[in-house]
Amino acid sequence: MAKNNLTRVTEFILMGFTDHPALELPLLLVFLSFYLVTLLGNIGMIILIRVDVRLHTPMYFFLSHLALLDTGYASVITPQILATLATGKTVISYGRCAAQFFIFTLCAGTECFLLAVMAYDRFVAISSPLRYTVTMNPRICWSLVVGAYTCGVSGAILRTACTFTLSFCDNNQIDFFFCDLPPLLKLTCSDTTNREIVIIFFGNFVILANAFIILISYLLIIKAILKVKSSGGRAKTFSTCASHLTAVALFFGTLIFMYLRSGSDKYLAEDKVVSVIYTVIIPMLNPLIYSLRNKDVKAAFRKVAGRFQVPQRV
Repeated sequence: MAKNNLTRVTEFILMGFTDHPALELPLLLVFLSFYLVTLLGNIGMIILIRVDVRLHTPMYFFLSHLALLDTGYASVITPQILATLATGKTVISYGRCAAQFFIFTLCAGTECFLLAVMAYDRFVAISSPLRYTVTMNPRICWSLVVGAYTCGVSGAILRTACTFTLSFCDNNQIDFFFCDLPPLLKLTCSDTTNREIVIIFFGNFVILANAFIILISYLLIIKAILKVKSSGGRAKTFSTCASHLTAVALFFGTLIFMYLRSGSDKYLAEDKVVSVIYTVIIPMLNPLIYSLRNKDVKAAFRKVAGRFQVPQRV
């Protein structure tokens, strides 16, 4: 233990991009463009939902919080990537690493719960359309959102405390581009058996429990849709769930691939690609997924854009 105290790590070195120095400039431009689109799309979605009364419904209320979470965890990861690519500085302090891990875990965990809440919202909207606004009243909506944030914060505190109270003694090189759980656990010199059980069990429980809620919600949604007599009516009803189902498939698919399979160094390259998808690509795609086929969002955008048009002089 004396040796561990003398060599205790105070900073980490992110090694995620050091193998490809020639790609640093192209990657910088790509990640910068992705991040700008992410900010524009998600913040724009929040503004549209705020200013247009047609979007003051439970579905868009939850969607605004999804956009906020996407902005949050993209903003805690992508700027670090941009700084590394722009300056070549790969060092991140122990405190910043812990803060990055906490905020990322908070946003990603809360998003798991929020997507489950949104699935329940779609079930209520389809199975009981006449009672939808009564069932999903503002008090219930806020309770569900606060519950999602509470669960996300609790999980983030638990996972961060369990991870960063471990001892990091010798190797401080993280073969990744941000402070994520699997590469951090590989560096610790503590006995991680008990804590890994807690961390991994809780993380897997969050993913699987919410995936189960979403699955049950969609089975009930399908049951309700099958009661619709016309095929056109069934297609129109299910189309209201298509955007959410796409977002769920992307988000949970990457999380399951990343965290629910056995860890191994031979999967490191794949892990890096998948982590880029759920930390950079998905936050950018979600506003597009929810807006491209959504008439209400398009109408709200045209209304807001019309306010900024310069009147033509006669």
